[in-house]
Amino acid sequence: MTFQRARTDEQRTQRRRQILDTAAAMLTEMPVARLSLNELSRRVGLAKANVLRYFESREAVLLDLLDAEITDWIAELEQVPRPGQGTPRERGDHLADLLATSMARRPVLCDLLSAQGAVLEQNISADAGIRHKRRAQQSLHALVGLARRHLPELTSDDAASLTETTLLMAMTAWQCSRPSPEMLAAYASDPELAAMRLDFTDLVRRTTAVTASGLLARQ
Repeated sequence: MTFQRARTDEQRTQRRRQILDTAAAMLTEMPVARLSLNELSRRVGLAKANVLRYFESREAVLLDLLDAEITDWIAELEQVPRPGQGTPRERGDHLADLLATSMARRPVLCDLLSAQGAVLEQNISADAGIRHKRRAQQSLHALVGLARRHLPELTSDDAASLTETTLLMAMTAWQCSRPSPEMLAAYASDPELAAMRLDFTDLVRRTTAVTASGLLARQ
């Protein structure tokens, strides 16, 4: 940036974008738990107090980043051509694979989602929480629309249930599928133990497919 201090709305927007982009880059190197406000400030080139002029806390930075990541993910999904012919089960399986594989390609999104309740939604103001939940409502509505384009047999409520189940499974599966170095060594030591290692993409795919089939069967 060519300016030292943001004085216009455009410059303040650029500064916020710089902070978010820096946080996103850091999350390609480290998990959410290790990203500190001190290190973020150092990499942005601002004093911590100046970063806090744009975001009220570290968690607020990460919450905004989560909202941006979800928006980008949905934009990618909406570029996928509408499904062709096929049985409801086949189209449900296709949707499950699309959601699972697209999330697996976005580790920053998955890491932020897995930390949402326990970390990101802590140490923020009620106003920040309201803004986040409003954006989450919009994202959920878009994902419900996507699910119904693939499976028009689903009601809006069932499509919402399918979407919520997929997101909740992704939050849990990401944590469970990221073993520590010690657990990796344990898996490597014994093929029977290695079979217990969880695969994120497979878990999300199977859960989404089974949920879709169950919702269709219940109608």
